[in-house]
Amino acid sequence: MLLAPGTELKRTPLHDLHLELGGKMVPFAGYEMPVQYPAGILTEHKTTRAGAGLFDVSHMGQAWLDGPDVAALFETLVPGDIAGLKPGQIRYTLLMAEDGGILDDLMVTRPVDDTDGSRLFLVVNAACKDQDFAHIAERLAGRATLTRLDDRALLALQGPGAAAIMRGLGPAALDLTFMTAAPVEIAGVPCLLSRSGYTGEDGFEISVPAGRAVDLARALLGAGASPIGLGARDSLRLEAGLCLYGHDIDTTTDPIEASLAWTVPKRRRAAADFPGAARVLAALKDGVSRKRVGIRPLGRAPAREGVAIAAPDGGPEIGIVTSGGFGPSVEGPVAMGYVPPAYAAPGTRIDLLVRGKPLPAEVATLPFTPHRYAKP
Repeated sequence: MLLAPGTELKRTPLHDLHLELGGKMVPFAGYEMPVQYPAGILTEHKTTRAGAGLFDVSHMGQAWLDGPDVAALFETLVPGDIAGLKPGQIRYTLLMAEDGGILDDLMVTRPVDDTDGSRLFLVVNAACKDQDFAHIAERLAGRATLTRLDDRALLALQGPGAAAIMRGLGPAALDLTFMTAAPVEIAGVPCLLSRSGYTGEDGFEISVPAGRAVDLARALLGAGASPIGLGARDSLRLEAGLCLYGHDIDTTTDPIEASLAWTVPKRRRAAADFPGAARVLAALKDGVSRKRVGIRPLGRAPAREGVAIAAPDGGPEIGIVTSGGFGPSVEGPVAMGYVPPAYAAPGTRIDLLVRGKPLPAEVATLPFTPHRYAKP
């Protein structure tokens, strides 16, 4: 991500630890972040799928939102069922623009100790956090108070080995199931813990005071986790069919064409009281002109973001790839992109115009690898 001249990259509380571990640091969302460690992206990806990977995601935005009946207030900004959250539950939802575009996607938690419906915990994307928090604070001014948690780090422990590590360091974590959260002490450090993540695997996201982040990271690494960089984080989420904001979804995209209709439940559709409701409801009723789909190139060459999608056999351009790369778990290239509904069915043949050359591909069912969340 480009920075304005003279702008310095920010550093997370784990910066020195990344250097100690041999992390290759790159600019990302205004931060200096590790893209990989000496093991390399391929090994880091496979380690997370088979064992436990530790990610630094402290660049993301964390905040408390406080106010009477705050869930109902927050529903004026998003299409999700926030009022229906029980204490300790998490919801993935979308911050919506008035025209139906997506300002960001985010996680919303009702704390387990919230008995009067007056508090929510928000986690938003790093590149959007300043504008997200300003937007929320402005729209809810005088009715709710947003408090940024810039003094906290955020770690993600992901993979089938994550539960075993937690069993040794914070056994109360195992009481959680997918998309639930609670305060848990891990290796003697008080944390806000959620059973969630961005890899398609079982795992945890851990909000920790910045001053204790290194201690906690060292404890998790010492218990068997491996450090994982942004490169493997991207290939893992792509195989899991998960959107990356600014690529697969943005302000030009509505939830229906993004294949995120499930984020708009029946009650919110009936009320039609969220920003962009007219566009979203029209898309549900009348259909959309494009749809986000999975794509499997039939050769070995990956199709990167920005590659044009064409109808087969010399047909016209019909869409564009929004995310793409090599999928280590599926041992081949994978991608996501937008095509007209007539080309959206799994198995439909398409061409990918890679460096001007049409390469054969098929529309594929998402996710490319099965999700393995710890559901009840």
